[in-house]
Amino acid sequence: MELYFTRHGKTEWNQERRFQGSNGDSPLLPQSYEEIKALGGKVKNVPFEVIYASTAKRARDTAEGINQMLTHPVEIIFTDKLRELGLGLLEGQKIEEMYEKFPKNLPNLRNHLDKYDPTPFNGEPIAAAITRIETIVADAVAQHDGPILFVGHGASLTAAIQWMTGKELSQLREMGGLFNSSLTILETEEPNNLLPYQLKVWNEVDFLGLENKPEPLL
Repeated sequence: MELYFTRHGKTEWNQERRFQGSNGDSPLLPQSYEEIKALGGKVKNVPFEVIYASTAKRARDTAEGINQMLTHPVEIIFTDKLRELGLGLLEGQKIEEMYEKFPKNLPNLRNHLDKYDPTPFNGEPIAAAITRIETIVADAVAQHDGPILFVGHGASLTAAIQWMTGKELSQLREMGGLFNSSLTILETEEPNNLLPYQLKVWNEVDFLGLENKPEPLL
């Protein structure tokens, strides 16, 4: 079975370089809807059985936009388990300002998740985010037979996807972070569908027609 993953479209806070996190949110940028259509066109003929999406509005809008482009639209199941990594007091704040406030620890969120400590700003442990995403993916695989699309967020999906391929905590950021509206595909080995999953496509954005690939903030 193939499992498709995408990060929501780029938002106003992404553009303003603000942390969004689990509870923070902001609207998609106008051009993001065109990129979502491009992603939908890329996968329009995939016979998805269902779409799972984060309950955050930016992810809901992305999932609905993709679904509208599918040759055969499917049910969308919204779940809190796919929400972004909780960033506590950082949510809504400028990224550069928070890096100045937490210079020793915060860079680990992007580079060394094995050393990342969210307690100074009341954030969610990375292991907790990975566990909730791994759980919803495993439940979906157990319940469905066809391809499944998951719509989520940058930091949490990046870590969880790499974890589900068998990597250690220290290795989860080695391939960088997910781009907005990108495409990643994992494959399970039936009939058991047990971890680790096989990585078939990572962070593809060629279909978006971008002159320069954006630098993922997380």
